[in-house]
Amino acid sequence: MKASPQMQSRLLELQELDTTLAQLDHRMRSLPEQVDITRMEGEAPGLEADVVRTGTEVGDLEREVAKAEAAVQQVRDRAARDQQRLDAGTGSAKDLQGLQHELESLARRQGVLEDEELEVMERVEQAQAAERSATTARDEHAARLTELRAVRDEKAAGIAAEREQVAAGREAIVADLSDELVALYERMRAQTGSGAAPLQQRRCGGCRLELNAVDLGRIAAAAEDEVVRCEECGRILVRTAESGL
Repeated sequence: MKASPQMQSRLLELQELDTTLAQLDHRMRSLPEQVDITRMEGEAPGLEADVVRTGTEVGDLEREVAKAEAAVQQVRDRAARDQQRLDAGTGSAKDLQGLQHELESLARRQGVLEDEELEVMERVEQAQAAERSATTARDEHAARLTELRAVRDEKAAGIAAEREQVAAGREAIVADLSDELVALYERMRAQTGSGAAPLQQRRCGGCRLELNAVDLGRIAAAAEDEVVRCEECGRILVRTAESGL
């Protein structure tokens, strides 16, 4: 394959831009905010479930309170009716005595029910506090997640803009090179991570191995426009003033 020394040198520029693009892609994938975002997105369903769970518990307990209140009111209403009958003095002495006993029984029952009602109301207060805590945790988590996404998007936009600029420079270089040379470069880049490397101090700038005397002699004897490659890694070797030939 033939290519002028100038075109071969441009391969090093192309490789430098490709290295920059790879670094930018790595930066995009490795944004520290994204790590936190991924973790927090995994936590969000659990926080939402806590809100639902505590809210359900509050609802269940409030229904228990309503049931307890109804039971207490029912006893109070019964006691009020009995008291009216007792105050009216209607009925036999036995009936009035029975009413008195029933009022005493109702009073004890009312005390038990009111204690139960008070206990449930205390549990409601605790459940409501847990619900508020769960809601606050969820909302603060969501707010922090929104902040992180904004920071990530801002950084990502900056990287994307830089990448677009570098990619434009790459396209300009590729347009100056032959399709055959670009195809060889891309093939080697896919295999080794870089398609071209400088020959410096008798070493391949890609695999960093020193070339043996036979290979150095072959390269030294090659025409300037002949495309030479590293026998070890296969990369295109671009001769420089520091090649040591």
